[in-house]
Amino acid sequence: MSRMRMERRSFLKTATRTLLAAPAIPLLSRLADAQRTEPTHPIVHKMPTAPPMPALTLNVRDLGATGDGKTKDTLAIQQTIERCAVLGGGQVLVPAGDYLTGALALRSNVTLRIDEGATLNGSTDLADYPFAQVRWEGHWIKGYNGFISATDAENIGLTGNGKIIGNPTLRGRVERSTNLRYPALIEFTNCKNVLVADLYTQQFGMWSTHPVYCENVTFKNVTFKSAADGIDVDSCKHTIIDGCTFETGDDSISLKSGRGAEGNLIGRICEDTLITNCTLSDAGFACIGIGSETSAGVRNVRIEKCKFIHARSHAIFIKSRVGRGAFIEDVSATDCDVSGMGQGFLQITNTTTGKSDGADSVMGTPGIPLFRNFRFSNIRVTDVPMLVDVRNMTPDKPLDGLTLTNITGTCKKGIVLVNVKNAHLSGIKVTGFEGPLLSTAHVTGTGLTGAVPYDGPAPKLPDPLPEPATPYQLH
Repeated sequence: MSRMRMERRSFLKTATRTLLAAPAIPLLSRLADAQRTEPTHPIVHKMPTAPPMPALTLNVRDLGATGDGKTKDTLAIQQTIERCAVLGGGQVLVPAGDYLTGALALRSNVTLRIDEGATLNGSTDLADYPFAQVRWEGHWIKGYNGFISATDAENIGLTGNGKIIGNPTLRGRVERSTNLRYPALIEFTNCKNVLVADLYTQQFGMWSTHPVYCENVTFKNVTFKSAADGIDVDSCKHTIIDGCTFETGDDSISLKSGRGAEGNLIGRICEDTLITNCTLSDAGFACIGIGSETSAGVRNVRIEKCKFIHARSHAIFIKSRVGRGAFIEDVSATDCDVSGMGQGFLQITNTTTGKSDGADSVMGTPGIPLFRNFRFSNIRVTDVPMLVDVRNMTPDKPLDGLTLTNITGTCKKGIVLVNVKNAHLSGIKVTGFEGPLLSTAHVTGTGLTGAVPYDGPAPKLPDPLPEPATPYQLH
């Protein structure tokens, strides 16, 4: 037995013993440290569904919250959170009732437990949401802070069987009169060791849940109902999305890392994301979108045991554009069921998807995104309009490494690959399609026997971006 296998077996034994005795959130940190030893495809470890009961529990009713659905309980709930934090941390209990409240800020070592029968309702008055620097479409701008937020906090939780309902008057993502970004429902900025579990959430207009610059974040058994995105994982490390249900109006889950030269220079990668045992339905775009805000890079994404039951476009859409730069690499999906798709199972493009940053793009050859090492296996599809669409890859940086294996079911069209090297196809057993199963142009690899030449339009390419006269500076 190799030394690496012995060390890994020893680690797993230790982790199992520790799980029974250690607090949940510190455990996640230790496991995440261990997984960094395998950077090409990390082991992402699951968490318990809830943290252990802390020694201190404070009830928001004891500090004046009414829960009558009419009185604003912002001050009482926030003061309970603050008191819990200064006393060393613990649990803030929200018992059954309807609590009308403005923005709330979590503090380190505090878990906000929303009991069954309790609902936090977002105020309709935007004055109840403070201004902050917020990440919006890959840039830092002035905007309204999230309904429930945390900044620079550690060991925080949102749990319980209650509900979090956002401001129902929000329409769209940005306030038209001021161009300020509307408040997200839940937003964590630069936080570590975060657990969100067992809740029902509903958001209107703006993104629902937005962790940015965070590390060790777990979403477990949460329902996300949103008119926009469900979860936007933005420049985070070690994120687990496990057993969650999505009913969204835009991407159910989106992975991002900043946009243009600003995101590229900041360089905060989105890495080590596990999406497992989830059910995803989206009315506006894709179930899982990786990009297009990828200017710091996205890597090590594992999708497994998920059910994709509806999307206007694709179950999985991996996307970027010339001018973003950086990379998307090491993405895998396995043991998934796909049905109800408007356009197909999988689309991959690195040419023109997403807004251009113009003069603030990543210029020259570095601005062309690099895609590599994508693996899709044991996928079961039902009546998807197209199986796999890889028509828009730039020839300057073709997709390097695409594995499609054991894909079964029914589709109306097959697979198109353009500008792909190191493709490996096997076990593609689908029926019901019209035309060729596989069309290719400028493709190398294995399992390509019987492919017909692709005779469709060439990839859509933007105008070349010149090398910058002076380096980009943050401003």
